[in-house]
Amino acid sequence: MTGRRIDVHQHLIPPSYRKLLDERGLTAGGWPTPEWSPELALGMMDRRSISTGVLSISAPGVHFGDDREARRLARELNDFHAELVKDRPSRFGQFAVLPLPDIDGAVAEATYAINELHADGVVILSNIHGLYLGDKKFEPLWAALDDQSAVVFIHPTEPPVEMLRGLPSPVLDYPFDTTRTAVHMTVNGVMSRYRRLKVILSHAGGFLPYAAYRFSLAATPFNPGTTPEGILADMKRFYFDTALSSTPSALPSLMKFAAPGHVLYGSDFPFATESVGTVFDDWLDTYDGWQHSDLESVNRRNAYALFPRLAT
Repeated sequence: MTGRRIDVHQHLIPPSYRKLLDERGLTAGGWPTPEWSPELALGMMDRRSISTGVLSISAPGVHFGDDREARRLARELNDFHAELVKDRPSRFGQFAVLPLPDIDGAVAEATYAINELHADGVVILSNIHGLYLGDKKFEPLWAALDDQSAVVFIHPTEPPVEMLRGLPSPVLDYPFDTTRTAVHMTVNGVMSRYRRLKVILSHAGGFLPYAAYRFSLAATPFNPGTTPEGILADMKRFYFDTALSSTPSALPSLMKFAAPGHVLYGSDFPFATESVGTVFDDWLDTYDGWQHSDLESVNRRNAYALFPRLAT
């Protein structure tokens, strides 16, 4: 079966990783860990016309306080993931997980994953134990990824603030945290210094497209040497996925702001159930603002520029 979509926001939950999360009582921001298997993923993909899912490990990542354990776990999960892609290269892709905040370990794992496993890119959480991605500590990692012209998928995690009572972090905090780290990266020059990076923001970038002009004007006085035009241009270098974001109110803002070719399809399966995901698929397919081949570009063509192997 050949589908119409390339899904850049889809997750895998290997059995050993699920066992670890369950044993330690860890979740993605309070969201229950869903069931996952390659077979479940493929069935969902066939029903939703998804030809390829570029998979990633979601929050809480792999670092739980010990660098050595995080390096071992990252390698184990990346090797598992690579075998999954090797068995079904047209159906699955790989964003390799990194053992951050261990910078040396992250650089080593990114190099291994991209050069040895031929991963399609890497996944990085929106904050690393409260540290946002524009922090100078991450410079060696950005430099190494820039040398590889890497695709970087930024996935949200819990912000270092108290969650609203009764609401798991993905309900509200995740879009907020994606916005926060994107602005932090931009005003601290990550997007202007590392021009070969291709950075995908989850969930349409939170509310970055909606408020980007405000950010560009308001941040300039506090960042000497910047201009509103420069900050805005750097924000437009981001790519955006449509996971849980292809709504009648969100799409106009996203499509008006994003640079041509910078919007990609995303499902967020299995954390977003198939029944929920199909609602967003319907909104995407029936949006009345599409012109010419816009929808086909979002569904698959834009992904070819980031993942040329999928075009063949």
